[in-house]
Amino acid sequence: MSKDRRLGRGLAALLGTPTDETPAPAASSPPEAAPAPAPTLPRVAPETIADDDPPSREELLLDVYEIDDNPFQPRREFSEPEIASLSESLKEHDMLQPVLVRRVNDRYQLISGERRLRAAIQAGWSKVPARLREADDRLVAELAIVENLQRQDLNPIEKALSFRRYLDEHGAKQDELAKRLKIDRSTIANLMRLLELPDQVQQLLSAGKVTAGHARALLPLGEESLQIDFCESIIASGWSVRETERQVHERVAEEDADPLTGSSSSSNSRANNKSHQITSLETTLRHALGTKVEIRQTARGNGRIILHFKNNAEYERLHDYLTDDGADDARRAA
Repeated sequence: MSKDRRLGRGLAALLGTPTDETPAPAASSPPEAAPAPAPTLPRVAPETIADDDPPSREELLLDVYEIDDNPFQPRREFSEPEIASLSESLKEHDMLQPVLVRRVNDRYQLISGERRLRAAIQAGWSKVPARLREADDRLVAELAIVENLQRQDLNPIEKALSFRRYLDEHGAKQDELAKRLKIDRSTIANLMRLLELPDQVQQLLSAGKVTAGHARALLPLGEESLQIDFCESIIASGWSVRETERQVHERVAEEDADPLTGSSSSSNSRANNKSHQITSLETTLRHALGTKVEIRQTARGNGRIILHFKNNAEYERLHDYLTDDGADDARRAA
């Protein structure tokens, strides 16, 4: 059995247990004697683990201050009302699923369950149930990504940053990460394209002022000032994603129809004499690739396609899209 398949089955086993958001009701309320009692170790349903890749099943009751944060946690912000609600739930129902930790030197480091740990601390608990697992940095990073991908309130920029950090730290390609996480490569590619947008647009996306669909529609504009202007128009005018795409399409078509600035009269003439098919193909490619595209054709019918990129990151993205490994994903992303 390959290493990837073992990892996939391990992730499924880990993430298939009940989540923080849906604790099951308890049969009876806890006694009201001492405030904030420490929980008893919960009964956890046995995991379906591949026999050739069994994680540690050791369960502990750990002091909450023995557990360090997960350095690979993609989430940057935690909802205080959500943590407070979960804290009240823990007081009433106990913790139904232990947090997952690994041992690092003489302390423990969180792998998953940060919301539960924060809620337990807020509830006044001094100890929490924990399951100990052996895991290296790469596996911890993958588990953190998968856990957060399944949560709706993690914003697209946080997800994209977690992908980029993983790729940078482990020297991996997008297709390799997709295989290890058992997700579609286009999911990674589409999210990481958002990091090419100006910081101002990324901040508005993180704040929920625009959606990922709106943001992706701005990519063909190319120029940062235009992307910011269009983003402000989305908010001010309440454009839908489809309306944003229409507005961007019209602007791109106008630019493609204009003569190239600073070009010679012969170049201007060639630009103005582009056939409808060539202009349409330029627009299609620009939307598909998220960058400016020029098609130049000679009188004999041959020509060339010019792709513009503004930095190394965008070059790498275009390279991945246009290689054989990324061709299918490029078509899906289009």
